[in-house]
Amino acid sequence: MQWKELKSRLLAAGSVNLVGVPAEQFIARSAAGPGAGGRGAVFFGMGTHRVKLVLDPFSPIEISHRGNGIVDLYFEGNLIPGRLLEPGFHCPDQAFITVTGSCIFKCRYCSVPKTGGRRKSIDEIIGMIESVRHRIHAISITSGVMESIDEEEAYVLDVVKHLAFFNLPIGVSIYPTENTPEHLKELDVTEVKFNIEAATPELFAKMCPGLDYNCIWQVLDQSVELFGKNRVFSNVIIGLGETDAELEACIRKLTAHGVIPVLRPLNPVAELAGTPRPSAERLKKFFAIHEQALEAAELDAGLAQTMCTNCAGCDLVPGRDE
Repeated sequence: MQWKELKSRLLAAGSVNLVGVPAEQFIARSAAGPGAGGRGAVFFGMGTHRVKLVLDPFSPIEISHRGNGIVDLYFEGNLIPGRLLEPGFHCPDQAFITVTGSCIFKCRYCSVPKTGGRRKSIDEIIGMIESVRHRIHAISITSGVMESIDEEEAYVLDVVKHLAFFNLPIGVSIYPTENTPEHLKELDVTEVKFNIEAATPELFAKMCPGLDYNCIWQVLDQSVELFGKNRVFSNVIIGLGETDAELEACIRKLTAHGVIPVLRPLNPVAELAGTPRPSAERLKKFFAIHEQALEAAELDAGLAQTMCTNCAGCDLVPGRDE
């Protein structure tokens, strides 16, 4: 089975039962996004490829850990050898850190508002990065919104100022103000990701009440001007109720604006628990459309240095998952 076929099917399933030798050092835990507060996840790797799977003892897919990260994946009657990848924080090769693990907004697909996580201090964040410095090549920062969008931005900017001495590429993904791109550029941030999340403004309004869809588009355009080609990204969740035509139009609009889409299969939690995950066939279809749209816009997702597109664990990424 080719990697793209295998990964699309695994992403459509979304979970795995981990058995065998204890593997705590290989378990990644999330403090932000749909996976926040869950059992954790593992990154299954083959060669240069990887996929992230949430741990679920009831999953029909099984990974048997033989020790030292060596595993066998049992899937659809196949035994597929591979390895578990040790995360820095949240994902392999990066310290991907959630600054504030709570949020005043209540996006319907997100668990963070119900987890009530705390805000990390700057010293704590520095200590976390120092603890994995030997096995990371980038720092990525994301955050909920504790009090207000402006207050959160100010705190994240202070965090980023204190991380410059690590001399690593830094990616930042927060809910922006109209001045966020300029402020991050002044701090020599490498890449930014501002998420439109849904394929249409109507779906966005339904899924993310209280947030401003048009503002995010304005911020994305400003970011492309400031950060340049292949350095600006935006999540689009597949499976929120959009049609194929709407999703394709959104992808092509983003790439036409110079933004690299991050096509994220829905993880059905929070208010969307029970919603079907997108099928492997739909994920493969939009991988091809994504690939064509990037090529037409002369964008290259394989050049990402930070955040989700560099990791490529949760999504099919052109240039990484061929």
